Amino acid sequence: MMICIWIFWIILQLVIGYNLVLPIVVYCISLFGKIINYAPFKKLPADYAIIVTAYEQVDHIPEVVKSILNLNYSNYLIYIVADKCDVSSLLFDDKRVAVLRPETTLASNTKSHFYAIEHFKRPHNRLTIIDSDNLVHPEYLNELDVFFNKGYIAVQGTREAKNLNTTYACMDAARDIYYHFYDGKILFKAGASAMLAGSGMAFTTELYVDCLKSKNISGAGFDKVLQSAIVGLDQRIAFAEKAIVYDEKTSNTDQLVNQRSRWINTWFKYFTLGFGLIIKGLKNSSWNQFLFGLVLLRPPLFIFLLLSLVFLAINLFISPMYALIWFLGLLIFVVGFLLALIKSNTDRRIYKSLINIPKFIFFQVQSLLKVRNANKRSVATKHFEINLIEKIAKKDEGKSRK
Repeated sequence: MMICIWIFWIILQLVIGYNLVLPIVVYCISLFGKIINYAPFKKLPADYAIIVTAYEQVDHIPEVVKSILNLNYSNYLIYIVADKCDVSSLLFDDKRVAVLRPETTLASNTKSHFYAIEHFKRPHNRLTIIDSDNLVHPEYLNELDVFFNKGYIAVQGTREAKNLNTTYACMDAARDIYYHFYDGKILFKAGASAMLAGSGMAFTTELYVDCLKSKNISGAGFDKVLQSAIVGLDQRIAFAEKAIVYDEKTSNTDQLVNQRSRWINTWFKYFTLGFGLIIKGLKNSSWNQFLFGLVLLRPPLFIFLLLSLVFLAINLFISPMYALIWFLGLLIFVVGFLLALIKSNTDRRIYKSLINIPKFIFFQVQSLLKVRNANKRSVATKHFEINLIEKIAKKDEGKSRK
């Protein structure tokens, strides 16, 4: 009986502990990898549908549309799906902008996307999804084209912070940098697929429809289902580092708790999709499916970090050697986290905010306690800055001078 308990204890620690070192392991693999084009080269004329979804609030929409109309690209139309919104203020002179107001409340990302697809003015062969609080870089579509032209049919761009006006926004940005580095750039370079981030992503219209047309997805997490369906077909999701959208970061504790409770709820709801991909990967000898499935099983950062500290503390009393292994694992994770920040030209304000990580984790624990009713909470972000398009333009101009 004691042997069984000990074996279970070892397995439980391995299930959590591998998450500490997996990012660095994949990083090392990526150093020897290269971007492989599984599909044949297909340079087709691109016609983009840019879908912007809004729920209850449209305050941000004019700024979003302004940034999209500044794209250095010609062949696209913008579809604004204003679900349960007052659209009287959404008046645009540009014929490339279509405002769609569903007659009944959809309350679903995928339903809003399909509503836009059903109302396309012409048969777009590609679509990209933008949140109502995002701004886009002028070269966004051109950078997506780089990977579509190499044969990829799904591409994830980079979501950079639009605001670093509070400590929480900075820590939220640090989290995004970590995930974009390891779950985007490194995972893709290691031969698997980049993970989808909810916005700043693009697909062939055919792929999007085929993957989600028969699925009824409620609440958050449509991107989890979509990426699992794409990788399940053994297609790779490319990572376009220079296809940038600017995303609003959570600036106060209420936003943080509500948003994270939805995200945690989403992980519990969909993490089991990883098992199916691992099994498929073993059956198909697919590194893409196997590695992607393994990463899908990873709990949110704060959960496995807290559990790691708990295991370390317990092992101090029952097995000092295992305690040392846990300490080394945590050290490797910290090094990996800092590596992601260093490699991503991180703003100094983000580094300064890291001293508040314990407080940030505390609010995430609060989110975990509210996870059961997470999808009933509103997580709409508020603008705290103005003239952001001009600020971004100046920022990009400064980069180009350097």
